[in-house]
Amino acid sequence: MDFIRQSLIGPISEFLWSYVLVYLLIGAGLYFTFRTRFVQIRLFPLMVRQLLHSGHADGGISSFQAFCVGLSTRVGTGNIAGVGIALTLGGPGAIFWMWVVAALGMATAFVEATLAQVFKVPAEDGSFRGGPAFYIARGLGARRVGALFAAVLIVTFTLFNMVQANTVSDVLRGGHSVGAQWTALVLVVFAAPVLFGGVRRIARAMAYLAPAMAVVYIVLALAIVVMNLAEIPGVFSQILRSAFGLDPALAGTAGGLSAALLNGAKRGLFSNEAGMGSAPNAAATATTPHPARQGLIRPWGCSWTRCSCARPLR
Repeated sequence: MDFIRQSLIGPISEFLWSYVLVYLLIGAGLYFTFRTRFVQIRLFPLMVRQLLHSGHADGGISSFQAFCVGLSTRVGTGNIAGVGIALTLGGPGAIFWMWVVAALGMATAFVEATLAQVFKVPAEDGSFRGGPAFYIARGLGARRVGALFAAVLIVTFTLFNMVQANTVSDVLRGGHSVGAQWTALVLVVFAAPVLFGGVRRIARAMAYLAPAMAVVYIVLALAIVVMNLAEIPGVFSQILRSAFGLDPALAGTAGGLSAALLNGAKRGLFSNEAGMGSAPNAAATATTPHPARQGLIRPWGCSWTRCSCARPLR
């Protein structure tokens, strides 16, 4: 297994991350940013206002609940361990490029969520199913490619959960000497009742847990900032100088310009998941008046029966 990982999986992963996916996903973010006329800036106040009024869905899964399901995958390992890895491998400048990737990823996330709504299909329990596999199959007419994407995404989701569980286990084992088997048992006890309750129960649970998790995360981050308030100007200065290779202390080292750019982009993409194709699956479950509402979380006043979402599968 080690031989396969070192001789096959490792080189393929490095090639895809370093020479294909980073540039492809950033290119997609730039393309969607210009095509939507900078939707993440132009309509940002509207996004915030509509998010605060997206909690009702007349018995279905609301936009806010679906948003929280997607949020639960974003606020986690990528935002905590990912930032630490970016700093270690790319230096302070990697943080700047994470900001850039996050800004571009907002346009990609808007397009993904909207497409997920446009090409979703009703399920037997009254909810909806959708995501990249559906809009690849229904929008592009490439059903085999959509099926392949769905199969790969199932494996990816499994690996995502393994990464999250392993991170929790490592922290508890290293900080509190808790065995991995006990961590696994506790995670199963708390997660199983939610997961086996179906998509509606998952959405309801995440509508409470994800905002609480995000608030705790932000409060802790702000507390650290306040405790080190005097260092903030120097931190920003170091981040900007390192991001453009202007810091003599980091020039020619692992924290140089190329390392900062590459690692910041990698970890930024892993953190916000824009372009990965995971979050749109959650976005598709929402009952919304218009497809763009889930991307923008905005009511535009059409019903499911009149919306373009109701196109049959070709």
